[in-house]
Amino acid sequence: MTSTTSVAVSAPSLTPTGPTLVNPLNRLPSLTGLRWIAAMLVFGFHIGTMRIVAEPDYRHIIDWVFTLGLSGVQFFFILSGFVLVWSARPGDTKRAFWRRRIAKIFPNHVVTWAAVIGLMLYWADPINLKAALANLFLLQAWLPLDGYFYSINNVSWSISCEMFFYLCLPFVLPLLRRTPPWVLYGVVIGMPLLILAMWPGQQLVPEENRWWFTQIFPIVRSFEFWIGVAAAELMLRGKWRGPNLLLSTGVFVLIWVACMEWIRAELWTTVLALGYILVITSAAAADTQGRWSPLRSRPMRWLGEVSFAFYLVHVFLIKAILRFAGHPGGFTGWRGPVVAILMLLASLVAAALLFRFVETPMMRVLGPRRRRSGPGGTPPGLIQQQRRRLPDSGPTGGPETTSGLVGGRPALS
Repeated sequence: MTSTTSVAVSAPSLTPTGPTLVNPLNRLPSLTGLRWIAAMLVFGFHIGTMRIVAEPDYRHIIDWVFTLGLSGVQFFFILSGFVLVWSARPGDTKRAFWRRRIAKIFPNHVVTWAAVIGLMLYWADPINLKAALANLFLLQAWLPLDGYFYSINNVSWSISCEMFFYLCLPFVLPLLRRTPPWVLYGVVIGMPLLILAMWPGQQLVPEENRWWFTQIFPIVRSFEFWIGVAAAELMLRGKWRGPNLLLSTGVFVLIWVACMEWIRAELWTTVLALGYILVITSAAAADTQGRWSPLRSRPMRWLGEVSFAFYLVHVFLIKAILRFAGHPGGFTGWRGPVVAILMLLASLVAAALLFRFVETPMMRVLGPRRRRSGPGGTPPGLIQQQRRRLPDSGPTGGPETTSGLVGGRPALS
């Protein structure tokens, strides 16, 4: 949920497996647009589960469209793994990587955590101090206790998982660069199957902890993250084979409808992972190859940029509005859909403010300083690289590898 997909360019480097090529002048704005779609899936799911729309006919439509909306978090996890590998900086230190991730996540998290605590104090709601502190330090996803992993700002459980992913990735990257392509494909295919195996595997867990084990536990949820990690490495090496964006979108829509109508619930996560990784890789390929993509329009890029803030504010904001309005059971008739739209707009406004006045400035303040630039603001290692235009990507959807040309990996902004 937190990865930055509009990427700058870093200096070229050799990997242990040999030359890796990616066009250093290309960015991935389409993945920024995809973040908004994932956020909207989660928003729609919560509109349904929080019963904002009370009219049965309207609610039936929302429930049908957003039945799988919770899988938007799965989308974020896969996308996060993809982007962080794609944008890994050559010669980056673990400390610098972790500092950038903390600078990205914690300011928004702390502000929304404080806002929820303030509302709870205003309403004189009981506060579990231990759960609140676990939530503040993003440890709640590790605690299979009632009132802990969904404590305070409910949705922050997912960034508790993300922190675990960020902790692991710098240790995995050196091994990833030496991993043969067939093993990476094995990860892309095998991880969804491992997710499926968690359904019978949960029988080994006490019944009261099974939801936590399959839906919250960071180690289990990391399976989705590693799908994106492996796919990104394959694309960077020019080894990824997949359909274009239009075809991938069609496949995803078919998978979505099939899951809603025919596929059993325990298979949803596995099947959707396939659809998500196809869309993510094809959107990235569209950007690197300069192909048309509606996901990189200016509105979609802006919505994607504020999507992390939107994700963090929407649930507690909806709860607060319903509580202040005295309608905890939702709104009848045409008012339900209208209120849902107003909730969307209110969440967007709050997200824009959070992004503008908290997330953006705090990333500059807390993040590590950028390396000294060369003439004209260009990093020294990039000046020579920009003088030679790398070849266009091949028709397979991945960049071609050319002897003697070593592509840089874009850097996280």
